[in-house]
Amino acid sequence: MHRYYYRIIVSNEPLSVFEKDRAWHLLEQLNIPAMQEACKFLVGHHDFSSFRASGCQAKSPIKTLDELHVRETPCWMSSCLQPLQKECDKENVREAADVMVQSLEKGTCRKDDHATANPPKELSKPHCYVITARARSFLYHQVRLMVGLLKAVGTGDLQVRDVSQILEARTVTKAPPMAPACGLYLGDVKYEFET
Repeated sequence: MHRYYYRIIVSNEPLSVFEKDRAWHLLEQLNIPAMQEACKFLVGHHDFSSFRASGCQAKSPIKTLDELHVRETPCWMSSCLQPLQKECDKENVREAADVMVQSLEKGTCRKDDHATANPPKELSKPHCYVITARARSFLYHQVRLMVGLLKAVGTGDLQVRDVSQILEARTVTKAPPMAPACGLYLGDVKYEFET
């Protein structure tokens, strides 16, 4: 089994130096219930040709997707680093990183540690989401293409009902643009051995 995680951060502010190129940064809010509903269409045994990039060497596009879901997670990097942002702006990144690591080791860095009582209205709190996909195997760029589809549903560019039509089209040209590589992480791989 292979499990992939894809990180998305929604914020109208630039990402910190610690998050840059480690998540897909979006400016528009996401409709998470619609994305969760779209996930249900993709879970199961399907022909995933619509989520197969050119150059795929798999013999068959038929795969079984065991798990696909979206959940909101704490943006711990953002909240922990908020008081350190001035240090980072002064190019004192090493010292700022040391302070962050020390606070994590002590367990003193929590989601709301550095939140102000009345944050300025022009600054919105970042929202972090993780999309989890689990299957025995995946097609080339399948996870990133599925994330691109879920993002399109979340922003309203596509409706939930469009997901089944794209899946049934069996051509990648019907899928929305692929998500960038920066948010994709291989979580774990489990091998099953016969004895």
